Amino acid sequence: MSHLEQGVPLGQTIVPQGNGLPPNEDEHAAKLSAWANKYRGATVADLDLPPALSTSPNTSLSSAMLSASSHDYSHLTVLSEETRSLLGYLPISKLKKLFESNELSPNDPVSKAMMSFQRGGGRKYKVITMETELWELEGFFENVGPLATGAVQDFAVVTDGSRKFVLGICTTDDLETFVKRRPA
Repeated sequence: MSHLEQGVPLGQTIVPQGNGLPPNEDEHAAKLSAWANKYRGATVADLDLPPALSTSPNTSLSSAMLSASSHDYSHLTVLSEETRSLLGYLPISKLKKLFESNELSPNDPVSKAMMSFQRGGGRKYKVITMETELWELEGFFENVGPLATGAVQDFAVVTDGSRKFVLGICTTDDLETFVKRRPA
């Protein structure tokens, strides 16, 4: 029978999940490590994103949709006409569904279909800049790691560090394209 000396720390107790696997924190750490190896220090700037295409809340939905489709964009950012501050975004796939169901018409303003960013509230805005590392960005999309928001994300708005300028929109497709074109 062995005895531990008094005052010797035992370390963290690790309780396995019901299926015998390590706890989720270890799975998250393994994912983050794998992503760091996959991207090898690359940042959002390495994605060579096209400039963001923005619209205003008063633009007609038909004009916004035409702009998005002519540039093959899946999302448009919506900026205030007065302050140029980021108000929200317009998901083009949602817009098509709203037209098909006759919930909106092409002459309606963007404000009727845009998704507004929540001000205040429980969720904190995660700043994604050109210097954000791609492993962090993948974690943002997958809701794992330092940029996790509490929900899986399908795109990220890339801004400058002070969030004054929208520089681009990034999707998981951009990450996949980067991995495919990067030499092993």
